Amino acid sequence: MNRPDTNSVRPYAFIVSFGVVSMLMDVVYQGALAVQGPLLASLGANALVIGIVSGLGEATALGGRLFSGPLADRSGRYWAFAIGGYATTALAVPAMGFVGSLVGVSALVIVERLGKSLRTPSRDTMISHAAAAVGRGKGFALHEVMDQIGAIGGPVAVSLLLGATAGDYRVALGVLIIPGLAAIGVLLVLRHRVPQPSVYEHVEAAVASQEPGYSAAGRPKKRSALPRVFWLYCAGCATMLVGVATFGVISFHLVSTGLADDAFVPAIYAIAMAVDGAFAALTGVLYDKLGTRVLLCLPVVCALIPLFAYAQSLALVIVGIMLWGVSLGIQESTMRAAVADIVPTAHRATAYGFFSVSVGIGSLLGGVVAGVLYTISVPLLIVCVLAIEAAALALIVLALRSGS
Repeated sequence: MNRPDTNSVRPYAFIVSFGVVSMLMDVVYQGALAVQGPLLASLGANALVIGIVSGLGEATALGGRLFSGPLADRSGRYWAFAIGGYATTALAVPAMGFVGSLVGVSALVIVERLGKSLRTPSRDTMISHAAAAVGRGKGFALHEVMDQIGAIGGPVAVSLLLGATAGDYRVALGVLIIPGLAAIGVLLVLRHRVPQPSVYEHVEAAVASQEPGYSAAGRPKKRSALPRVFWLYCAGCATMLVGVATFGVISFHLVSTGLADDAFVPAIYAIAMAVDGAFAALTGVLYDKLGTRVLLCLPVVCALIPLFAYAQSLALVIVGIMLWGVSLGIQESTMRAAVADIVPTAHRATAYGFFSVSVGIGSLLGGVVAGVLYTISVPLLIVCVLAIEAAALALIVLALRSGS
């Protein structure tokens, strides 16, 4: 086992540093995501093409984690996957402004999503090691809060640059190379100062290294099945998100009913992101005090969203959007923290890969379900969401009891 003194950064500082990386990189890829549709449209894409490109991108971001997670666990090269993934995004996004062709930009959208699939399981695994020393909930919540700062700043910066340059995507996206390179710089320094993040969780690694089937470094010698409680937990979380609409559906309701115009929608989205960060911090602290029981509030919050989000009053819809932001904050902090408590260190990147795919599929289905049912009947949509969240709550309870 590696000695604790191989790392020269304390766990809390490690999480903050990784938060800086995520914040800077969110400026890059959230900035691009905010204008992905208009950029493709400016190059001749219609709604179908934009849908196909974005769909392929998300499929790549999700499906790639099924491979990158297990590979990271088996090789132990978490830093290599994280750095490679971040570097891919840092270079792909600025290039989107210069290629000048629909095929080129479409390819870069998919390449950027590939970068996300490479880095996410390894990133979450390394954060989970440091979070073990400061509190799982607080650790993931702190990372999410910093991440959301970039998620707000990126779209705002790109919007301002497009306005100042009369829609010149070369400038608006090209300038994003600066935060991208800054993020890689911080990451390389962090890699140098923390060569073995698993040492933060050295007690568990020491136990794992003495168990049959594990190497001296605490990594599995061969593939091992993830625990049953993990799969129950994935099923519960995925079901929960099937009942949560995407912001696209809710914003469509805002615009189509005349409650808000196009220019006001991004401001409301920014409010939701701020709520996301605030409740990530709050529920992260509660998670460390109360444990996984905190998750039981999430299906309740998700069930309340459609009661407000599809109202005929702007104030009520904003309440629904804020509840949507609350659900995101819990998802990105507490849901991620629980995976680290359920799955042993040696299989954690694999688990995060499968978990990301599960909740990603749930989110995609959530958008489809909301979109279809909204066109039929809002009351029917509300009833279906209540039923879905009741089923999700039952699965989560079953998972928590199985793990206790």
